[in-house]
Amino acid sequence: MLGPILIVLTLVIAFPISFFVIGAVLSVLLGHSLTKEGEYMNEGSELIELNQ
Repeated sequence: MLGPILIVLTLVIAFPISFFVIGAVLSVLLGHSLTKEGEYMNEGSELIELNQ
């Protein structure tokens, strides 16, 4: 009886939490890389100073 309880707890608790954590990490990495790429591609633009 312990096996099915552990499987249900894993499906209900562990998987959704891990998906949220993985999604947050990927969002941070993507946002950081896109910000750095935007700063690199528009280096010397006067609009960069207006954004801050």
